[in-house]
Amino acid sequence: MAVAIVTGSAGLIGSESVRHFSRLGMDVVGIDNDMRQTFFGAEASTAWQREQLEREVPGYRHVDLDIRDRDAVFELFRRYGNSIGLIIHAAAQPSHDWAAREPFTDFSVNAAGTLTLLEAARELCPGAVFIFTSTNKVYGDRPNQLPLVEQDTRWELAPGHEYSAGIDESMSIDQCTHSLFGASKAAADLMVQEYGRYFGMATAVFRGGCLTGPSHSGTQLHGFLAYLMKCTVTQTPYTVFGYKAKQVRDNIHSSDLVRAFEAVFAEPGVGDVFNIGGGREVNCSMLEAIALCEELSGKALDWRYADENRTGDHIWYVSDLTRFRTRYPAWRLDYSLRDILQELHDQNLERWTAG
Repeated sequence: MAVAIVTGSAGLIGSESVRHFSRLGMDVVGIDNDMRQTFFGAEASTAWQREQLEREVPGYRHVDLDIRDRDAVFELFRRYGNSIGLIIHAAAQPSHDWAAREPFTDFSVNAAGTLTLLEAARELCPGAVFIFTSTNKVYGDRPNQLPLVEQDTRWELAPGHEYSAGIDESMSIDQCTHSLFGASKAAADLMVQEYGRYFGMATAVFRGGCLTGPSHSGTQLHGFLAYLMKCTVTQTPYTVFGYKAKQVRDNIHSSDLVRAFEAVFAEPGVGDVFNIGGGREVNCSMLEAIALCEELSGKALDWRYADENRTGDHIWYVSDLTRFRTRYPAWRLDYSLRDILQELHDQNLERWTAG
């Protein structure tokens, strides 16, 4: 039976991948050392998710391993060898703010850790499909140069602009401010592409918008919708940073994203790059998200506004999904924004309010 290796397996995308590919009949090996707790504190620990996976997913094997540990990574890949058919790399340091505090750690996890996994795959299972969860932050703040128009609740792109359907993969990643996190992810993104093109490996990069779902251990520094709903439910103060609280993000449910992974696994390319997110179908501004969280929870969010935006943060970002949909026309988005927030509320209410 083919083996799927999933890094960051107790995180949002990792845990969704574990469940999905296990249901498809693969043996799943998860790599996760709960470094998210180190990054963001106890509230962001993924231990609860790991326990669920070990309890609920038949045959799941969890490995407490740091992807920067080259010897341990190679030992694990050597154990399974050519039985490895799929690698989903979802482990990362995911925060702008945290990266600026510890640049060496950020780069070693995001860039060097990715290189270690690529080289292990090239040497020990070169036929495996390698899928990397990159980020739209590789485009830096270049989207902020778009001719945006202020509306009542959001910033919006001027009608008729070339990116009116969303930002596609043609946007340059050069000559702009990325944040150190964006730079480390860009390095990993380019390396995954290079291993595909240079060595002929089946690699795919997904440059995600806001990834979300009920398994997200959201915190102030990462996990937009999950943390927003959590703060609304628990009456925890929330801070919005800059852009008049009208900044726009597209949002994709983890299930929709992992089904995109499945499409690539079934019909892989070489060195592919895809922008992925909710696109024009599923996006919202901060003000719109707050209003919907309040409506669905029946509670008012205690929020404040800080005028200074985060370095490299986007004012407006909506993904153009055309390239992916052209390659994989059977794929579709199943979750609307309301569906996403309702599920976040319903599946986490008891856990968030316990004690």
